[in-house]
Amino acid sequence: MAISLTESAAERVHQYLETRGEGIGLRLGITATGCSGYSYLINFADEIKADDIVFEDRGIKIVVDAEALKLIDGTEVDFVKNGLNEAFSFKNPNITGECGCGESFTI
Repeated sequence: MAISLTESAAERVHQYLETRGEGIGLRLGITATGCSGYSYLINFADEIKADDIVFEDRGIKIVVDAEALKLIDGTEVDFVKNGLNEAFSFKNPNITGECGCGESFTI
């Protein structure tokens, strides 16, 4: 089981944490929403809870709750810039479909 970061994503998370001045890493999760069923949640990790699984990649701690990990295990998180737009993107080997706008997915 693992969640990984591209170099671009790791650099961006490191910058965010440095600017913020606190936090232990990146919290990655999912929520039931969207037209396809699930969407990703990404935030700062300020603590590790009892049901969290912690990975470390490229010097960044990635915190995921055990229930979410069942759906996103093996996901690679990337950070993509396209003109003025920039966002984290996810390569999840478990998905079976995505909505047309790319905001939600099905497992």
